[in-house]
Amino acid sequence: MELGRDKILELLRERGDYEKADDARGRLPERVDLDEHGDLLDRLGIDAEALLGGVGNGFGPPPV
Repeated sequence: MELGRDKILELLRERGDYEKADDARGRLPERVDLDEHGDLLDRLGIDAEALLGGVGNGFGPPPV
């Protein structure tokens, strides 16, 4: 599945990861294939499976 790069950048900025957002802007294509770019998304702290399933905000499990 694909997701727009801007959505990923928005998610990063919402949590205050401006440096990661700037890095991702230069490294991710405009349309991000969540399978193909899964390793990079992991390094950015984004849970691609959560983005695919629409669960939570894509940043791992919810706090306990």
